[in-house]
Amino acid sequence: MNILEIKNYTKIYGKGKKACDDVSLTVESGDIFGFIGHNGAGKSTTIRAIVGVLDFEMGNIEIDGHDVKKEPIECKKVTAYIPDNPDLYENLTGLQYLNFVADAYEVSEKERQELIEDYSKRFEIKDALVDVISSYSHGMKQKLAIISALIHKPKLLVLDEPFVGLDPKAAFILKEIMHEMCNEGCAVFFSTHVLDVAEKLCNKIAIIKKGKIIANGKIEDLLQGKESLEDVFLEAIKDE
Repeated sequence: MNILEIKNYTKIYGKGKKACDDVSLTVESGDIFGFIGHNGAGKSTTIRAIVGVLDFEMGNIEIDGHDVKKEPIECKKVTAYIPDNPDLYENLTGLQYLNFVADAYEVSEKERQELIEDYSKRFEIKDALVDVISSYSHGMKQKLAIISALIHKPKLLVLDEPFVGLDPKAAFILKEIMHEMCNEGCAVFFSTHVLDVAEKLCNKIAIIKKGKIIANGKIEDLLQGKESLEDVFLEAIKDE
């Protein structure tokens, strides 16, 4: 089952400059899909279009069968997005913020309590939930953003460079949660420039270069004849 389908997506800035050019890819139920490319290659532009915060000129993006332009609310109901530098309401306590997000997604009292208890323990910030977010470290804010994204049990989790700034234990827990979600039929789509992480974690990847997809498929297929994902990536961008 397709959770995310991008068909011929094109984003044009300014005087006809194509930030993304005819991008097509499919993320299926159970996929952990890595989106790889240099800074400025088009990763964040694509992600922002997927989650509905950036309009685009050509192509079509569907989430769980819903068009992101025509049915934005339906798409947002089943999607969670964690940007590379999430903005949180810093005057709220951690618990107030999580309840605010849970209210927006109409999560029941019982379910939100169970999820907050579980995830805050796993990320070791349970005791800090009574404190205002402005007192949190960068890493704690990231953990809170992750928990807030998971609180409505999204079908599609979209993340922009999710492991930057996380300590090794928190990164391990996030990877564990990604696997748990995918085992339940959800999907994860995330950008990264950490190739080792992508190679070990993902079952599929796409490489984007200057706005165009230049490699796309299952990890094992792309690795044929190559030592590592790094070799695949360097081969794909060698003429830059």
